[in-house]
Amino acid sequence: MANLDTSSPSISSSSFEMVEAIEIYEPVIPHWFYQSIHDGRESWLPFSKQDSDTLEEAFCSGCNPQGFVIPTCGSRYDVFLGSRKRRAVYWDEAESEVQRCTWFYKGDKDNKYVPYPEDFSQVLEDAYMMAMTRNEWKKKLESPFRDIIILHNPKLMVHYQPTGTPDEWGATPSEQGRPRTVKRGVENTSAHIPCGETSHIDHLVFMVHGIGPACDLQFRSIIQCVNDFRFASLRLLRGHFKKALDQDLIGRVEFLPVDWHSALHADATGVDNDIKRITLPSISILRHFTNETLLDLFFYNSPTYCQTIVDTVCGEMNRLYQLFQQRNPAFKGHVSVTGHSLGSLIMFDLLTNQHDSTPNNPVQTKAQGASPLEKKQALDDVLQELGLTEFLTVFEQEKIDLDALVLCSEQDLVDLGIPLGPRRKIIQYIKHRGGLQGITSVSELKQPPFASGSTLNVVNYECFDVGIGQVSVTYPQLNFSPEIFFALGSPIGMFLTVRGLKRIDPKYQFPTCKRFFNIYHPFDPVAYRIEPIVLRELEFEPMLIPHHKGRKRMHLELKEGLSRMGTDILGSLRTAWQTFTRPAPPSLPHPIEEAADQCVSDLPLTSEATEPEASAPVKEDPLHIDVGMLNGGQRFDYVLQEKPIESFNEYLFALQSHLCYWTSEDTALLFLKEIYQTIGVSMDQPLQ
Repeated sequence: MANLDTSSPSISSSSFEMVEAIEIYEPVIPHWFYQSIHDGRESWLPFSKQDSDTLEEAFCSGCNPQGFVIPTCGSRYDVFLGSRKRRAVYWDEAESEVQRCTWFYKGDKDNKYVPYPEDFSQVLEDAYMMAMTRNEWKKKLESPFRDIIILHNPKLMVHYQPTGTPDEWGATPSEQGRPRTVKRGVENTSAHIPCGETSHIDHLVFMVHGIGPACDLQFRSIIQCVNDFRFASLRLLRGHFKKALDQDLIGRVEFLPVDWHSALHADATGVDNDIKRITLPSISILRHFTNETLLDLFFYNSPTYCQTIVDTVCGEMNRLYQLFQQRNPAFKGHVSVTGHSLGSLIMFDLLTNQHDSTPNNPVQTKAQGASPLEKKQALDDVLQELGLTEFLTVFEQEKIDLDALVLCSEQDLVDLGIPLGPRRKIIQYIKHRGGLQGITSVSELKQPPFASGSTLNVVNYECFDVGIGQVSVTYPQLNFSPEIFFALGSPIGMFLTVRGLKRIDPKYQFPTCKRFFNIYHPFDPVAYRIEPIVLRELEFEPMLIPHHKGRKRMHLELKEGLSRMGTDILGSLRTAWQTFTRPAPPSLPHPIEEAADQCVSDLPLTSEATEPEASAPVKEDPLHIDVGMLNGGQRFDYVLQEKPIESFNEYLFALQSHLCYWTSEDTALLFLKEIYQTIGVSMDQPLQ
């Protein structure tokens, strides 16, 4: 019995271990990654679980992978499954590698886990499966890079990178250097898997950058900065619109970058080569920075390059909008535009010169008040008067009415194929006779649509298009009507002032855009207010943007509390001083019987009793200040709250404050709040 007791447990134990080992092994769950190269450093970033599952489903479908093109990252990138490439859809960007990842090792620089190549990961998985099923460990494998991987047990697997020099036989040490940890499956690594983005898009926002190719202190491009702003909006959407998300009332807001700097400084214009030839060789770094950034301001005030800039901005937005509609055919939302720094001025001038085709629009000029039939008949009459009726079909094919004809330049007529003789007749007619009902001269077209009579200026801007100092360019038309225009760190107010504009007519509104917001940081050296140009008679503060977590920042509340306390103390001291220094009132005679019998309330009030009431100022509610129709009758100057550290030295953080908007959660939340108000969706809890 003793022999049986000692022998049978050993047999059963071995059997149970084998069964247990077989049951423990489970195939690894793959996750898809893409390669990112930034500043020469390579890193592998995971797709969202939603995108990874879609890629894995296509990979396991058994079909030819060469035919699969999978939209990922909110449909902003396409993954070509066969070639394992990831390509940007809306902008120019170097394609990146895509990989199906199962095994990882820890890198030597940033301690992030790096995936093994797909084929070697399969070798590791096969070795791991054999070790698990047979319970045979201490497996040693060699990678394609001659690195050594040792599988000690399921919890301990290490990667050795050979170091040292080869010996006289050409062999290199195989297990020298610090071992690196090897992990199986992405769930065992520290990789942060982003949340997926819903395909339901409520609103589209185009974001136009300012001067230079870099948009922040890290010298990142507009694409990277807009990515940060988009991710911040997604986080805030889940935190402040959770109820609407849970009820599937909303999806998300898409932000797309608009790059015009690359087109301006491309080889086609040749401007960089021209500037380089005249640039002095001294302080080369500073001069290169000036040529790359500050010169954009001068380019925008040049007729030649201003035309290139506005054509690029408008053309890029139209291209992106058309491409977005093709990829999102179910999109029924609105479109908004955003401009940062000089980009906001570009958008302001562009929106000012748009033409609304909506009939009976109250903000249109006289030229835009006629019906389409009347305009077509007027164009027929003009061409018949000039003896050019044979060109009517040319204008009709290009959808040019009399409004558009008046705005055509000579180059536009050349592009239409109009010969020299008829072309000169049309140009002479535009100059000297006009052609629209209610317009008697071209100078009437040049009246600024938002200037208030004599408050404009005494400078003759006859050479400019709309009379507020823009250079003479032909402004292209957008293929959509923006819902809201957000200006970030904008110099619009300064440019309008130096152009000679004294006041914006309170009745003025963008022809095709309903809302406008001028958002700025209090220490931003480039930003200017615009409301005082509309309302010149009153001094008032801008609207304060709430903190995204509610209320004001603590240091601002403390500052206001101390200021209020100081005001109360000073008021009390002033009252006490006036009491002590006031001369004693003269003694009154004894009242007569009639006065003694009179009620105190019937006595006339003295001037001293009425003085405090008369001198009490009436403070107007900042929400109800009338600042015109530029934002639909609502306030549009909004100021951010500075951070506590920024309040110590505003000069030190001046440059940073001009570039802070891309990562500002307060700004992103204001975007979401105003955008979703247009469809009747409010935040879970309003901020104070």
